[in-house]
Amino acid sequence: MSESAPETPRPLGAAAVAERGFVQLLTPEGERVHDTDYDIDLTDAEYRAFYRDLVLVRRIDAEATALQRQGQLGLWASLLGQEAAQIGSGRALRPQDMAFPTYREHGVAWCRGVDPISALRMFRGVDLGAADPHEHNFAMYTIVIGAQCLHATGYAMGIQKDGRVGGADGEAVIAYLGDGATSQGDVNEAFVWAAAFTAPVVFFCQNNQYAISAPTDRQTRVPLYLRAAGFGFPGVRVDGNDVLATYAVTRRALDDARHGQGPSFIEAYTYRMGAHTTSDDPTRYRIAAELEEWRLRDPIERLRSFLVRQEVADQDFFDEVAADADELAARVRSGCLALPDPRPDQLFDHVYAGEHSALQQQHAEFRQYQSEFLASDTTIGASTVPGREGSRR
Repeated sequence: MSESAPETPRPLGAAAVAERGFVQLLTPEGERVHDTDYDIDLTDAEYRAFYRDLVLVRRIDAEATALQRQGQLGLWASLLGQEAAQIGSGRALRPQDMAFPTYREHGVAWCRGVDPISALRMFRGVDLGAADPHEHNFAMYTIVIGAQCLHATGYAMGIQKDGRVGGADGEAVIAYLGDGATSQGDVNEAFVWAAAFTAPVVFFCQNNQYAISAPTDRQTRVPLYLRAAGFGFPGVRVDGNDVLATYAVTRRALDDARHGQGPSFIEAYTYRMGAHTTSDDPTRYRIAAELEEWRLRDPIERLRSFLVRQEVADQDFFDEVAADADELAARVRSGCLALPDPRPDQLFDHVYAGEHSALQQQHAEFRQYQSEFLASDTTIGASTVPGREGSRR
């Protein structure tokens, strides 16, 4: 008897994707809609908490952008417009789950309890992002495009071998990536390994329509979520500007992973309202009309409309959130400016987990090299430029 062909993975949320192009629970006008594959029942307090998260994270982003423009940060990667994708997916994580970000997941960091000032350290250049990933189960920001997908897959295979998958306390992993990263070899290799070993990992792609300046249709001939079936695991496209749908879809995918059902792929269909980073000029590759069209789908405004429509929040609540945002912005700014400059030899501190003879030798040589400059500082005031008596060097 011949073996039957393996069943092609059914895209998650297939009914909603077929009807609207993606899973959606909240329209841009703030109308609550339902889905045959997904639905959530939240309390009024939970709805308000989502709104508060969205507003505060956008304010962190705005303050960081301002700090960079004022010369206080070397670079900043804005999440403007992508708040719902990050807050929805971030709040779907359980404490035991592990997240592997790119360099833009400031909203996910917020959900994991990471202090916003900590995220600024790397962009200010005071360290290389040297935080303990296990303190909040949030790995360090990854600058190399797509590399975090391999890290996440390896970590997922590790918890699988440690027997930490399945049951009420099962663990899952989420890897964040952009649409441009799907063209990277590292990402496709991660898909192969995750599928082959049924790794408990969710690949969460924020399709913000541009890989820097390259639009998505220059990168793929099919919707990104459909690629997952070719690797042997399910995929789904969700309205990335809908925090409720993003939360529902990610919660289910993570739960499937925790129970040993293997990897899945989520394409959060969203839009990058700002520049790729503060060194980018998006007016060179996209038109203003496109930006205005996406402004009508703003994730914060649609949730606010819902809260007002359902009488879940009043003006006092919105004023309170605005005041909290002002307070947070002030703390972010003062905290950033107070970050101490690093020691020049600090770069040797966290290279290896333990002592290493070669590194110790290099460290000693660097200290000797540095001491020569410190010694010269004591006499620099008396130095003169040849031909200019009495002038200071």
